[in-house]
Amino acid sequence: MYEVIKQEGRAKRARLTTVHGTIETPVFMNVGTVAAIKGGVSSPELHSLKTQVELCNTFHLHVRPGDKIVKQLGGVRKFMNWDGPVLTDSGGFQVFSLAKLRKIKEEGVTFRSHIDGHKIFMGPEESMQIQSNLGSTIAMAFDECPNALAERHYVEQSVDRTTRWLVRCKAEMARLNSLPDTVNPHQMLFGINQGAIYPDIRIRHAEEISALDLDGYGIGGLAVGETHEQMYHILDEVVPHLPVNKPTYLMGVGTPANILEGVERGVDFFDCVYPSRNGRHGHVYTNHGHLNLFNAKYELDERPIEEGCQCPACRNHSRAYIRHLLKANEMLGMRLAVMHNLYFYNNMMEEIRDALDAGEFASYKKRKLAGLMATVQTGST
Repeated sequence: MYEVIKQEGRAKRARLTTVHGTIETPVFMNVGTVAAIKGGVSSPELHSLKTQVELCNTFHLHVRPGDKIVKQLGGVRKFMNWDGPVLTDSGGFQVFSLAKLRKIKEEGVTFRSHIDGHKIFMGPEESMQIQSNLGSTIAMAFDECPNALAERHYVEQSVDRTTRWLVRCKAEMARLNSLPDTVNPHQMLFGINQGAIYPDIRIRHAEEISALDLDGYGIGGLAVGETHEQMYHILDEVVPHLPVNKPTYLMGVGTPANILEGVERGVDFFDCVYPSRNGRHGHVYTNHGHLNLFNAKYELDERPIEEGCQCPACRNHSRAYIRHLLKANEMLGMRLAVMHNLYFYNNMMEEIRDALDAGEFASYKKRKLAGLMATVQTGST
């Protein structure tokens, strides 16, 4: 059940009740591609980082260790010892990211495994079957993610095929949820809006998929080549054509600023690899911009990454120590930086929810953006 608690303009403060727990939105989902956060953070530790939802990758878990193995072990939540909700993407993004290793037909997509090169076929039914084996809380429909700057004729054909695939996904999920040995018979299905940067295609597709009355709706195919301004324009155009009484998920986005802009436009769910990827390279987020801990100026800096931050890294270690670990290529350095970044993102989402509860999101957003840009503007990163 999805309940909108409060609205400020288009921004929504809402709550999604699932079989695996309640999700307070807006929410950032921490990306655990292969059922693990890159950077050495275990599932139980995610609670201390204010994580609500973990996101796992259907294609990668199908390739290794195999979704049938995960099912035998009780599903992905039991497998990785995470007691909260899990969203699994459909494998559709790999249609985009593995472009050189795939071939698209109406039935589905044939991939070459990025691990050993063997052929893998995945269509709507196969994607739903894999996600059912994984037993995630929320499954994403199988779609094609065309390049944001692809030609209009190609995008039109791709979006029409994605709609046909969505109908097949819905039917297959209903069948799978009715089986006696299904890991999660209450698995939810989110459809995905596509259309590159063509507002009219996006709007038409939004209206078509909204008519299917799904559990939620993703907006895909953004942050894959277009400018931030183009992304925000598409959100302005398409979100009003998605059901306000269903959660909206901006897939693969993004920076703290992207998230603030997305919330303002009515988005509930976000995910991105930035916190973990950047953390592993020594880039950490603060309320005064980001820091590159590899910089020599932090060599004797005894302050935490951010004063007042309650993450495990900031409560226990200095910038100087974490910099030393990173320079020495010690795993602990990456781990601490990743933990800080995940906490920063999740704590920011909590601040956003509090601001919406108080009817003060607009002023919060203005203050937050000013702080985030401070270091960049002074050139002290």
